[in-house]
Amino acid sequence: FVDLWCEMDLSAVVLTVGGSVGVFRLVNNGLAKLPIPETARRNTWKWRNISTSFIHSLITGIWAVLCFCLHPEMAEDLISTHSSFSHALVSISIGYFIYDFFDMVLYQKLHQSWELLFHHMVVIMCFGTSVLTCHYVGFSVVALLVEINSIFLHLRQMLLMASLSKTTLYRLNSMVNLGTYMVFRISTLAWMTRWLVINRDNVPLLSYTMGSVGMAIMTAMNIVLFYRLLRSDFLKSSRETKKEKEKTLS
Repeated sequence: FVDLWCEMDLSAVVLTVGGSVGVFRLVNNGLAKLPIPETARRNTWKWRNISTSFIHSLITGIWAVLCFCLHPEMAEDLISTHSSFSHALVSISIGYFIYDFFDMVLYQKLHQSWELLFHHMVVIMCFGTSVLTCHYVGFSVVALLVEINSIFLHLRQMLLMASLSKTTLYRLNSMVNLGTYMVFRISTLAWMTRWLVINRDNVPLLSYTMGSVGMAIMTAMNIVLFYRLLRSDFLKSSRETKKEKEKTLS
């Protein structure tokens, strides 16, 4: 590939990332002008934050899939082969994570957001290294495939805030959310870990260490989140159904 982005100077990359931060800030501000469900008005910041995250996931999830559809050669070499299209995706995503990091720092208590803040710091560090060195861009795009699941994960939170947890839409989204969670989070992270181990000799020690630590942290966080989703949307509902049947029989 002709790597247009890597021929640019640092200021061009900074401008792209900074522009992304500004765009997502504007998106967040624009959402304040739209109607908000009555039950979500108790925490308008959270509604706007999740809605902005939903938009980011929708854009980057589809974009990540397109990167491999338009340039399938990238899948064969995740280290040095990439296009300007994929480099732009990673750069714009860095901007979103920087925006979201400061949005949480400013408007949410630390004990409520420290897990996500830590997650964002790891992502910014790993993606930033990829963008600046023009290596492992393909690996970063694979990581962004998890945003396919994030679409349904954020939609779930929005439906809960809108008090629509008893609707067919919520139940349908819960099933799709769990399915895409297994495919685009658990399986993708497992594949990325396997790739890192297999390509150990081709990856510098620093990058290998960063990648290994990052994968370990993401895997642990995703297993915990998967259990929480399973318990909340399926185990809890099955217990409630059982209790209702027992009441009916009695």
